[in-house]
Amino acid sequence: MQFNNPSLKSSFPYYIIFFSIFLFPFSIKAQDTIPSKTDDTEIQQQLENVAEDNNTEEADYSDLLYALNYFKDHPINLNNTSTEDLQQLHILSDIQINNLFNHITRFGKLITIYELQSIDGFDLQTINKILPYIRVADNFATTHFTIKEMFANGQNTATMRYARVLEPQAGFAPIDSASLYKSPNSRYIGSPDKLYARYRFTYGTNVSWGLTAEKDQGELFFKNKQNFKYNWYKQSLKGNQHSGFDFYSAHFYLHNIKFIKSLAIGDYQVTFGQGLTAWSSYSFAKGVNIFNIKKSAAGIHPYTSVDENKFMRGAATTIGFKAFEATAFFSRHHIDANISDTTADGQTAAISALQTTGYHTTPAEIADRHSILQTIYGGNVSYKTKKFNIGLTAVNYMLNHEYNRTLSYYNQFEFSSKQNTNVGLDYNFILRNINFFGEEAISQNGGKAFLNGALLMLDSRLSFTILHRYYQRNYQNPLATGFGEATGTINEKGLYIGTQIKPTNVTTLTAYYDRFEFPWLKYRINAPSYGNDYMIQLNYTPSKKTDMYFRFRQRNKQQNTPNHDEPIDYLVPLRQTNYRFDIVYTILPSIKLKNRVELIDYKLSDKPTEKGYLAMQDIIYNKMGTPLSATLGYALFQTDTYNTRIYAYENDIPGAYSIPSYYYRGSRFYFLLDYNLTRKIEIWLRYSQTYYDNQTVISSGSLTQINGKTKSEIKAQIRIKF
Repeated sequence: MQFNNPSLKSSFPYYIIFFSIFLFPFSIKAQDTIPSKTDDTEIQQQLENVAEDNNTEEADYSDLLYALNYFKDHPINLNNTSTEDLQQLHILSDIQINNLFNHITRFGKLITIYELQSIDGFDLQTINKILPYIRVADNFATTHFTIKEMFANGQNTATMRYARVLEPQAGFAPIDSASLYKSPNSRYIGSPDKLYARYRFTYGTNVSWGLTAEKDQGELFFKNKQNFKYNWYKQSLKGNQHSGFDFYSAHFYLHNIKFIKSLAIGDYQVTFGQGLTAWSSYSFAKGVNIFNIKKSAAGIHPYTSVDENKFMRGAATTIGFKAFEATAFFSRHHIDANISDTTADGQTAAISALQTTGYHTTPAEIADRHSILQTIYGGNVSYKTKKFNIGLTAVNYMLNHEYNRTLSYYNQFEFSSKQNTNVGLDYNFILRNINFFGEEAISQNGGKAFLNGALLMLDSRLSFTILHRYYQRNYQNPLATGFGEATGTINEKGLYIGTQIKPTNVTTLTAYYDRFEFPWLKYRINAPSYGNDYMIQLNYTPSKKTDMYFRFRQRNKQQNTPNHDEPIDYLVPLRQTNYRFDIVYTILPSIKLKNRVELIDYKLSDKPTEKGYLAMQDIIYNKMGTPLSATLGYALFQTDTYNTRIYAYENDIPGAYSIPSYYYRGSRFYFLLDYNLTRKIEIWLRYSQTYYDNQTVISSGSLTQINGKTKSEIKAQIRIKF
């Protein structure tokens, strides 16, 4: 590996030794009891994969982790739960869940957590993963409750958060009227503060209502405090600026109230089948949990995130009678879009692209704000038993203006119309230790999408997964989020095979191989292409104090030649290889250490191989009985280019997510303080800073450009329960 900085080059081996060996625990004992509760390392790996696949660091993954965060505070009583609740943990497979219910039916209610060890598929490692979210109790919650009881035993939570980048950014720099007139979108209209507020009431899993509000950096909060008050500037905004938060979301939700399985009013999400027909949420990507290739649809659930696109706004309900369920949903709200044509009176007549950033910080973004009305309605009918589910979903998607997409050769089959209808049939059934699942869907234009798979748990120590998908190039569905290599459920076919082997109680070997093809052109790929993605990960958990893994992952794709002198853009191979070693261990009851070393190789055609590395460590202090906990993280990194960036999860304030991409050369540190002021008031404070050793400008050419070597951010949050 080549390095440009001589000092870093000479010291790099010592950093590797420090991070990987110096703090390594040498006293290891065999694991012979159920381990204590641990952190969500596997979930963090999944989030890293999602961030890398979506190429974003700032997405809000609250909807993915809502169930985990809720059940940490309100553990599931295994003697009184449902398949749907256990699926939302994204830890247990349907086979394991079915085995749990069969055990309870045969032998009666669980008496202790330790009884899980006698159930097929529940080894010590699996039990350890679900421990933070479950309990065993004889007192059963009931869906028959009074309003008085609901308010007496329900929980109110109010959360407020503040965040800000401390260095001056180009979008906030002073500018004169003439220069701004020439480039009106070169400055933010509002302040650099990020604001967040949320109120929520919950009563078990049966009742939830709340309000969420957010303002992003650069957006306007007080109308009379906008950064520029020139008359021409105000006229260009056309009065579209306003005071208050930029985004508001509210919901009212009932669950399992007599025959009403779900009722949502306000903002909500729908997830059915395997994501080919109606899936308005994020979903986990390929990763160490091979069972997550099968989506666990929650039907209707409340929306509490601040992503301004992945939600419905209106009303939805699911009614159940014995094994049958029927769902109907209706949504209507304005969304952002690029206006391509207007009427004589200045109203929108057509759009050229949908905007999904959620930012409204410049005149251009403000002009795109809520410029088109989106209407979605549909339904689902399903038949569900413990071992067999089948459902039919139909959804209609409408815009109130023409959507004239800017067409190119690669995107000419994508959705570009005012209206679209999709219908899908999904199934899921368990035959002994095999779980078959899939969905077949068709769009209004005749495009089809197919997905079929199986999970095989041959033994608690040996499992296999297989999934085949085929998305035609003309399958159109803005609400589809099917499993795949590409972000859109279109123009892809592939076969995924995964396995998980547990040779001993302390080791797990996970591997998958995914072969994919793109029968039509793609962005920057001017011909049909193919590739593969495979990973091998070995986990070793010698004691309840130590958990480590080594991962090898390689992705092979094709893209246009980087040689712009060629008359034709032919395809060349692209290979990316990642090597990772990660270890978490406890040195004292109150102190836990997390270390990671990751290397990356990036090879495009016959160009020189680009390389990079990341070495990081977290120190976590959390002493039982004390109100203060703290996390300190430090990382060193160097990559030849942005192509060799490395994503890594950082501990953050609850509800906020930090998965930065490390690139170029430098260091990063952060600290996170968590203080319980009282039993009902909790305060967090977080500070982070990235230092670039070989850069004098950060985010060059953008509104977030910083003239300097450092980027620092502060976050503060308070949560009050009453």
